[in-house]
Amino acid sequence: MSELPEDLEALLAEYGRHLRLGRNRSEHTVRAYVGDARGLLHHLLNRAVDSGVGEVDLALLRSWLAAQASAGAARTTMARRASSARTFTAWLTHTGRLAVDPGPRLGSARAHRVLPSVLGREQARAAMEAAESGAAQQDPMALRDRLIVEMLYATGIRVSELCGLDIEDVDRERRLVRVLGKGNKERAVPFGGPAEQALEAWLRFGRSALATPESGRALLLGRRGRRIDPRQARTVVHEVVSAIPGAPDIGPHGFRHTAATHLLEGGADLRVVQEILGHASMATTQLYTHVSIERLKKVHDQAHPRA
Repeated sequence: MSELPEDLEALLAEYGRHLRLGRNRSEHTVRAYVGDARGLLHHLLNRAVDSGVGEVDLALLRSWLAAQASAGAARTTMARRASSARTFTAWLTHTGRLAVDPGPRLGSARAHRVLPSVLGREQARAAMEAAESGAAQQDPMALRDRLIVEMLYATGIRVSELCGLDIEDVDRERRLVRVLGKGNKERAVPFGGPAEQALEAWLRFGRSALATPESGRALLLGRRGRRIDPRQARTVVHEVVSAIPGAPDIGPHGFRHTAATHLLEGGADLRVVQEILGHASMATTQLYTHVSIERLKKVHDQAHPRA
């Protein structure tokens, strides 16, 4: 997408700083929201080249979204862009660039809620056993990969949270990991015996073999001794899961879904699962109750004589 006039580029830079510092949004969210605002402003200028932000109105917002729909944008994308537009117009109004905020009057199709794919209990056990078997020769990379899958499944934390861990963030005595989640909110998440064993093996035989002066206190390292990034962790998860017959093709977020589902199926309280996952809203956590119900229905349909 081409650059905007200098004054609008400056406006977007200010908006990005607001999202980053004032709203404490992640870099991923900032890029997405600023990108949406850029697209909206391009749409404004395409309508009239001498337009200014003061002319952003409900008709423009609807026209922009209609153009996205005509281009084949998915329902979920449309819902996100409508939300993004509302955030942008609210900021324009708050900063005095718009007299009236058109955002609240902008309707949008509600995104379809797609039930996430999860591993069954036996599939999860097979994945953990495969990772443990791979680490049996105490190869540093295999030890690290085992810890990645064990920790993701044991804690349900996000892959970015896992990759951001330092050694001090893990309380090995109490089997707790201190996680810095979205909005810089800190929470403590427990992990079990198998993850503890994977952690001990990694720290004793794996990390020590890969660590360099550039490693700092990062818990998980790549082959060159630097902190691992989420893309590497995703590759690890896909490789482990792909070896399990019949398992869905999931990544680290699929392990997060799996952990939540298995906790609820095991009788965990919904609020406890919400705290473990770091969800700000209970509504987000409640999605996993639907996952469990779908799995129960599937088992019933397969096993009950009068299903």
